[in-house]
Amino acid sequence: MGTLALLDALWEMPAEKRIFGAVLLFSWTVYLWETFLAQRQRRIYKTTTHVPPELGQIMDSETFGKSRLYQLDKSTFSFWSGLYSEIEGTLILLFGGIPYLWRLSGQFCSYAGFGPEYEITQSLVFLLLATLFSALTGLPWSLYNTFVIEEKHGFNQQTLGFFMKDAIKKFVVTQCILLPVSSLLLYIIKIGGDYFFIYAWLFTLAVSLVLVTIYADYIAPLFDKFTPLPEGKLKEEIEVMAKSIDFPLTKVYVVEGSKRSSHSNAYFYGFFKNKRIVLFDTLLEEYSVLNEDIQEDSGMELRKEDEGNSEEIKAKVKNKKQGCKNEEVLAVLGHELGHWKLGHTVKNIIISQMNSFLCFFLFAVLIGRKELFAAFGFYDSQPTLIGLLIIFQFIFSPYNEVLSFCLTVLSRRFEFQADAFAKKLGKAQDLYSALIKLNKDNLGFPVSDWLFSMWHYSHPPLLERLQALKSTKQH
Repeated sequence: MGTLALLDALWEMPAEKRIFGAVLLFSWTVYLWETFLAQRQRRIYKTTTHVPPELGQIMDSETFGKSRLYQLDKSTFSFWSGLYSEIEGTLILLFGGIPYLWRLSGQFCSYAGFGPEYEITQSLVFLLLATLFSALTGLPWSLYNTFVIEEKHGFNQQTLGFFMKDAIKKFVVTQCILLPVSSLLLYIIKIGGDYFFIYAWLFTLAVSLVLVTIYADYIAPLFDKFTPLPEGKLKEEIEVMAKSIDFPLTKVYVVEGSKRSSHSNAYFYGFFKNKRIVLFDTLLEEYSVLNEDIQEDSGMELRKEDEGNSEEIKAKVKNKKQGCKNEEVLAVLGHELGHWKLGHTVKNIIISQMNSFLCFFLFAVLIGRKELFAAFGFYDSQPTLIGLLIIFQFIFSPYNEVLSFCLTVLSRRFEFQADAFAKKLGKAQDLYSALIKLNKDNLGFPVSDWLFSMWHYSHPPLLERLQALKSTKQH
């Protein structure tokens, strides 16, 4: 009876208080669920101290131990950073941080001679202050992750000066994109009439296509050095493979990722008949700066002809970040090109844009509800930017969680299909060894809790991918 009375009392509360309470309750429910999953995975890291029998042929005990300790450190960091983020978000909501920042933005605008009628200008000041606050509060966590955890496990290649310069550059570039795009979006919503959600969706579609097109040519080079892959056997084989599946390849680049991290990657970009492939230098055994450093050190030591140092040299060579041989790089690219050939890229774009259209349509339905604004401290005004923030970030959060899980399931399916495509190209054996090398180089832990894996892993666990490849692997 007491529970029913409590529910009745809650239901009789003003709508804005029910909305606010529901948002906070759901936020903490998601956090506790994520923490529960993380603790299940952490238990795996703690208890799996020896290489399981099924992994005996693909992972040595030393690498297994290193990856276990790396993932334990990452798990601890994730717990504390996640707890801080949840508490910070809760305090911002409870103490009216959003309306306070909006009022502060209005004060800055008034100092510059802009009154309340300049809502878009105030919105841009609000965005600038909000992103600055987020960057400053996230900076200590980013510093710790880079210079303690990544440094401890041999991945960080940055100096503090490079890190800070990079962070400032990222912030400036983000503002140069975010502020103009936001101002135009707000303007379109203001003048769009009853069908503004269609125009807003078309605008965001156009912006996303433009950004994807120009990112690697004009934005990414601001942070990393891109050089054409030198003429040689690898480039020739990449071009032959691309031509065999009608991939309209125009250029192949190597990006100097090693100045930031020793993690490796590869991707392609571009639309229509203008596709480019980008390889991280850490992926390529022949081009890795890390391997060159090891070889130089080894050569210097060997020239000393000091037998006492031979074991140290062997250890350094054994533990270097190897990257992949040319055949393995081709297999990885075969997997990536499989995503294109099988239409995964187009399917993801379609899903993304259908979701975007639906969200703008629902935003148009909800934007007139004053109780939504009142729930977050906006009793006398309903700024469009605040409406976007409230509805997209808070009201849609249950839907976003469900969608994220569905996309994770779909992504895993796409990954298996891309592996199968590489297998059809005759790359099964090379992809098999490449996956093992990449897992070793990145200290991936190959044992996972099934529930954690199901919820979080957009890529299938290593063992599942290897098993699928091994079933018809060439010998």
